[in-house]
Amino acid sequence: MASSATLLHHYSPRPSNSSSSSSSPGSSSSFDRPFNSKFLCFFGINNIWKSQSFRAHAMSTTEGSVLSPKGLMNTEDEPEHLLVLVHGILASPSDWTYVQAELRRQLGRNFLIYASSCNMFTKTFTGIDGAGKRLADEVRLVVKKRESLKKISFLAHSLGGLIARYALAVLYSSNNCNEQSDNAVTSTSANLKPVGSLNEGLIAGLEPVNFITLATPHLGVRGKNQLPFLLGLPILEKLAAPIAPIFVGQTGSQLFLTDGKPTKPPLLLRMASDCDDGKFISALGAFKWRVLYANVSYDHMVGWRTSSIRREAELVKPPWRSLDGYKHVVDVEYCPPASCEGPHYPLEVAKAKEAAQNAPSTRRTLEYHESMEEEMIRGLQQLGWKKVDVSFHSSFWPFFAHNNIHVKNEFFHNAGAGVIAHVADHIKLQEKQPESSSLITPSL
Repeated sequence: MASSATLLHHYSPRPSNSSSSSSSPGSSSSFDRPFNSKFLCFFGINNIWKSQSFRAHAMSTTEGSVLSPKGLMNTEDEPEHLLVLVHGILASPSDWTYVQAELRRQLGRNFLIYASSCNMFTKTFTGIDGAGKRLADEVRLVVKKRESLKKISFLAHSLGGLIARYALAVLYSSNNCNEQSDNAVTSTSANLKPVGSLNEGLIAGLEPVNFITLATPHLGVRGKNQLPFLLGLPILEKLAAPIAPIFVGQTGSQLFLTDGKPTKPPLLLRMASDCDDGKFISALGAFKWRVLYANVSYDHMVGWRTSSIRREAELVKPPWRSLDGYKHVVDVEYCPPASCEGPHYPLEVAKAKEAAQNAPSTRRTLEYHESMEEEMIRGLQQLGWKKVDVSFHSSFWPFFAHNNIHVKNEFFHNAGAGVIAHVADHIKLQEKQPESSSLITPSL
């Protein structure tokens, strides 16, 4: 451990090749569809899923699938703005059937609304980094097939938000050719770096506009009520971390912040900074608007704290009444960038991580998670965020909140229609604003 401690002071993270070798864009798992079909049969909605899948497939191929990119050229429209939809864990483009149709109706022909298909079902188990690289390859392919594109935005649900954030760093290019060490001053012992200039740079060669997430666990799922179906019970939260990788692979370790060696910061902490793995914060900062939609309650998969990037003390009970015209959208807050050095990964945290991995106990893991959560918040708060709180307490099926927020199924989850209307109006409003303006209208 003495040698490991020495490494911390000169730490330089290097990307792993393990995920890339097993997660090429064209690869597919032979048990993806059977697994999902059995799961849906169990809930008695297999027929609904099939009809939704066929409809989504038709819509996706109209816009162009990564498996059949020629579809991108089969229309006379010449859209300028690419909106990439990224689904969550164990999901597929069919999750976006309602959203895709509604956004196309609301936004018009200037938008190419593309539902990603490169990380369907169990491919989401291969790690956020592996899935992020596949998404980046898919986006490049779409951009290559459409020369009319000038702008790019992302709308992601759940785990898809983290996958999209990783892809942004892969797709990011600075438009400052003389960028030197001024923006690369090491502020931590783990070579995690503060953010440079905001609203600079390109994503896949396009102007980045909106980055929007719906119920995404930006701080991971470790800690009290971050994974709500564990009921906040310490014993369940203690057992969940070592069990998660068995069921959801490398993604589970990353979500519970136990991935990698103790001397290396967990992936989600690295993604809250600019580091040798990628310029994650600079890529996010290149977008004109970053918007978080978070379920206040009844979401059993992702807690309010992690999806809204807030500390426990910052969770103030929102209004019960919905905003006019947007049912179940209860509050909107704009949080300006905070002046701070960015995240740290000191020797004490590395020791706590090692203890959480090798000899987990309630006290040790709590100390580690609390320190990691604070550092991730510090890193992400270097950027300004628009935070939108959603509450399905008055809906017919409030316990479906995690799927309601993006209307996964138009019949079961239509309570989220107001959320999608809010997303569409936000995008339309920003599209109409002058290029020099980055103000966000309070009513939205």
